[in-house]
Amino acid sequence: MKIKPINNTVTFGGVNRMGKEAIIFIPASVVSDLEKSIEKRMAILPTPTDIKKFANGETYINIRGDMRNKDVYLMPVTGKTVNDNLMELLIMIDAFKRASAGRITAVIPYMGYARQDRKAKARDPISAKLVADLITAAGADRVLSMDLHCPQIQGFFNIPVDHLLGVPILAPYFVEKFKDENMDEVMVVSPDLGSVTRARNFAQRLGVQFAIVDKRRQKANVCEVMNIIGDVRNKKVVLVDDMIDTAGTLCNAAKAIMEIGGAKEVYACATHGVLSGPAIQRIQDSVIKEVVLLDTIALPDEKKIDKITTLPVAPVFAQAIQRIYADKPVSTLFNT
Repeated sequence: MKIKPINNTVTFGGVNRMGKEAIIFIPASVVSDLEKSIEKRMAILPTPTDIKKFANGETYINIRGDMRNKDVYLMPVTGKTVNDNLMELLIMIDAFKRASAGRITAVIPYMGYARQDRKAKARDPISAKLVADLITAAGADRVLSMDLHCPQIQGFFNIPVDHLLGVPILAPYFVEKFKDENMDEVMVVSPDLGSVTRARNFAQRLGVQFAIVDKRRQKANVCEVMNIIGDVRNKKVVLVDDMIDTAGTLCNAAKAIMEIGGAKEVYACATHGVLSGPAIQRIQDSVIKEVVLLDTIALPDEKKIDKITTLPVAPVFAQAIQRIYADKPVSTLFNT
């Protein structure tokens, strides 16, 4: 069988108070701000590790170094399909566990299957719980993630979960953007009822009011906007969500805000830019002036358009890793 090696494991020096040396594992195919930031912020040295892909797609990993009692942080490829990403993570966890690593932290900027967090109808799976069980059973001791679809997913894990937030990164961008504007003319809007808490927190950080778009979903990835709860007339509106998948909800909400609500301008932001199917074309054709995303999911060149701005999550994840390694609280990052 033909195999394709992917080599690039990184470490930073020192030991924590438990006496464990730290190892950060990043596949070489990840060329992102996250990796670059960690390389910049920590003294990184290469460690001999091989990841190979067999011709039939199976993943193989071999660690050619001593991992005994090491503090390991695993970062799977964020630009691959959800299923490939998950399988590679599980294999990496198992390999390091069997190599006697002291503590394994799965660093998952975007957790796949997080939207399948409940039984919406009879005989539905709860796939988010299944993924949590798989990660735990593989041998992870801790999970570091950002903006799970709903915070209750933390309870699906029987191990500690550090849940980072995207709002502290996104909000300062719009504070700077509207610094010369009258903030009474700015309003934050939740595109659906599920993002009300997130929109409220975002509005508090900007010091503005918020509204809600009430919609009725007929079937998956299709929604019908019904009405707007709040007065957005002549306002510069910022739509806030945790992720943008096919962009149907977002673009329909933006259209309703302009046509029904009478808003002046519409912007949008989200933590995860899944951008599947017709998302890019919908955003391009929509009334939205700018969409701001975090780079928790690698954005391929064909999806980079002028309307989309990406902000790095690397500084926050680097700080979180350093705090976990030093056995310090991560909660202080929420107040950035």
